Amino acid sequence: MESKKRNIILSALVNVCRFVLAAVFIFSGFVKANDPLGFQYKLNDYMLAFGISDWFSESVLMLASVALATLEFMVGVYLLFGINRRLTSLIVVMMMGVMTPLTLYLALENPVSDCGCFGDAIVLSNWQTFGKNVFLLIASIVVLCMRRRMFRFVTRRSEWLVSVNTLLYIIILSYYSLNHLPVFDFRPYSIGSNIPEGMEIPEGAKRTVYETLFMMEKNDERQEFSLENYPDSTWTLVERRTVVKEQGYEPPIHDFALQEMQTGEDITEWVLGDAGYTFLMVSPQLEKADDSYSDLLNELYDYCCRHGYAFYGLTASSEEMVEQWLDRTGGEYPFCNVDEIALKTMVRSNPGLLLIKDGVVLNKWANGDIPDEYQLTDSLDSLPLAQGQVKGKAEKIAVCILWFVLPLMLISLLDYLYSRRRRNRLEPSLNTENEEIINHLIK
Repeated sequence: MESKKRNIILSALVNVCRFVLAAVFIFSGFVKANDPLGFQYKLNDYMLAFGISDWFSESVLMLASVALATLEFMVGVYLLFGINRRLTSLIVVMMMGVMTPLTLYLALENPVSDCGCFGDAIVLSNWQTFGKNVFLLIASIVVLCMRRRMFRFVTRRSEWLVSVNTLLYIIILSYYSLNHLPVFDFRPYSIGSNIPEGMEIPEGAKRTVYETLFMMEKNDERQEFSLENYPDSTWTLVERRTVVKEQGYEPPIHDFALQEMQTGEDITEWVLGDAGYTFLMVSPQLEKADDSYSDLLNELYDYCCRHGYAFYGLTASSEEMVEQWLDRTGGEYPFCNVDEIALKTMVRSNPGLLLIKDGVVLNKWANGDIPDEYQLTDSLDSLPLAQGQVKGKAEKIAVCILWFVLPLMLISLLDYLYSRRRRNRLEPSLNTENEEIINHLIK
């Protein structure tokens, strides 16, 4: 009796650990595939922190972003269904064995603010991440040591079908998010967000003190300046960045500031208040922006001029790069200088497009989805593109789950029917053999 209870307890323990690990890995992989460009930014932050950013190109980091998302998601699904238990549990232990000491280093040294393991969906501090990884490491060791107690949801014969379905699903999701925008936008500039409200600081909260630094160039000499010692017009702006001097309460949006390049005027309050409909073309780095859709941007700017809407390009690039972009694309719209991190947070596309009114984000597009002349047939008050997204989060979650679950249900059904048919075929022959054995014994 005690042995039976012990077996039940151990089986329950290993399967609880297995389902917890599966849930974490599936969620982590899905979040990364939902926003592969965002995870690429995080990987680049790691490379900068370790001083090896020059070792890896952006294409390599993007490939690593998609590959890691795919690996995590597939490992989670394998754990969930009990596929290839020995290899899967070994991979999990190896991954946690690497990530746990790494996150301990991050917690101690704090080279990056958060690990990015769950993207922008759930932001954990480095110490919270380390505690989570210690728990997962223990759970993975339990699963590895008692993997034979994990029960299966599919037969060995159908494992490859689950694998193919999982691989196709996560790769298609990554491809869609890269070519359009993330299906789920967890950032503070998501459609429907109110930018001024996101910038508010609760009464009595300690404010974070920031400092804006300008990398300037003159006669092939580069030097960094602050607002206090900003140089004369003989210097050329190369890069602008914002650093934290004293940490305090940080609102979701803390670096949205629009400074028009041509006049030097700060137009932030006007854009968020009295400007009405405003299109913002967002490009963190114009030198890396895709200019194949520039004709659509120019047509959109002409549309704005006809209807009295504001249109600005936002970039962290230098004035020289802005001039090169306008010359190359034939653009005539004004540009504002904005912090690069803020631009990368606004929209995961280079260039991307935002439509705001009274400080509220009405819509946003990747470069391949910029509205064309066939969509811009009337004033924005009459067009659906100014009404925001149609699908809510609940509907999106349902669609994403169904696209993955329905094929798996079909696979399970076919597996069950095949097994049942095979069993029915074998039963007559088994019965005949049993009768022959019985008759032989009787004789």
